[in-house]
Amino acid sequence: MQCLPSSHRTRDTTGRLEYGKEKSLTFGCPTASRVRFCLQTSRPTDHRHRFTAPNRFVTLKNMAGPFSVHPRLNLSPSSTTITSRDNRWLKRFRSALSGEHGEDGLVGVEGARLVQTAVGSLLYVEAMLVSNSGERHLKRVAPLLPAGVQILRTSDRLFAGIADTQAPQGIAALVRPTQTTIEALVRGTALVVVLVGVQDPGNVGTILRAAEAFGATGSAACPAGSLGTADPFGPKALRASAGSALRIPLVLGLAAGDLLAKFRAVGVKTYAAVAASGDDEGGHKNSPVLRPWEIAWKSSAALLIGNEGVGLPADIVQSADARVWIPQVAVAPPVGVESLNAAMAATVLLYEAMRQRNLR
Repeated sequence: MQCLPSSHRTRDTTGRLEYGKEKSLTFGCPTASRVRFCLQTSRPTDHRHRFTAPNRFVTLKNMAGPFSVHPRLNLSPSSTTITSRDNRWLKRFRSALSGEHGEDGLVGVEGARLVQTAVGSLLYVEAMLVSNSGERHLKRVAPLLPAGVQILRTSDRLFAGIADTQAPQGIAALVRPTQTTIEALVRGTALVVVLVGVQDPGNVGTILRAAEAFGATGSAACPAGSLGTADPFGPKALRASAGSALRIPLVLGLAAGDLLAKFRAVGVKTYAAVAASGDDEGGHKNSPVLRPWEIAWKSSAALLIGNEGVGLPADIVQSADARVWIPQVAVAPPVGVESLNAAMAATVLLYEAMRQRNLR
């Protein structure tokens, strides 16, 4: 549609436009309401040196008409209200939020921030559970949800019965975390964090959080003999990771020895974190001892972090390409810091890896 300058005399289907008068022209659209164009005209003057002439304008006014606007498609997730504690969805959420894993690979996440992080990470979401008090959090999360996600509503009392936290925020979700294979884990210039018998869920979550923050390409959780590694998808580890455990590619269940053999076969160097440079117990005296900045982190590497109390098993340290230790200020036992805990040590080493990899 073309609007002629108001300085020209024009005619429409209803008559002649006069200078200084207002004339309404109505146009119809099959998919929208009609629009009234009001042309305010004035006596022509010479405006050859102006881009626009003063007092000449076109305004748009809403006008009711016989044409209806097509309604927007309803892409909002479907909603169901749960009133019974025996509901199958509540049972599924109860087991997932307590740390149990079903065959479907879904993990329970609870709390406004963790749920928003999981949904915002574009993870698969099976369902979301919201209580009366949790509705305020749903407003921030709902726009991020893909179409078709089941929204389950329930009372605060029923939600408290399935929650893992002391003061539930009234929102939880079932999501599928990012898991991978050992072949994908070592692809490219890998930087892998291997947790061997790290039993504290807080340490596991913190290490995974540092791993994601400092550019690790993946992680693996392995047992150390009779000492298992805490579940990265357990409620405490998830909260400590601030959602990183859901996003960083993870391999679970492999024996540490098998994992090291795979690393060796594809040329990934392995570095066993130890408490001190003089720790030669366990028959690994010939294993080189390096400080963090002496390692070539720009090459594919795997960092091995052991149990909080006893460290890595002797056979794992012996199988590694080198040991790595973090120098500290000299102290006279029992005064001073004996060693860093597993999460702190992993964070320092991963930062050094990122620093080297970011150097040009």
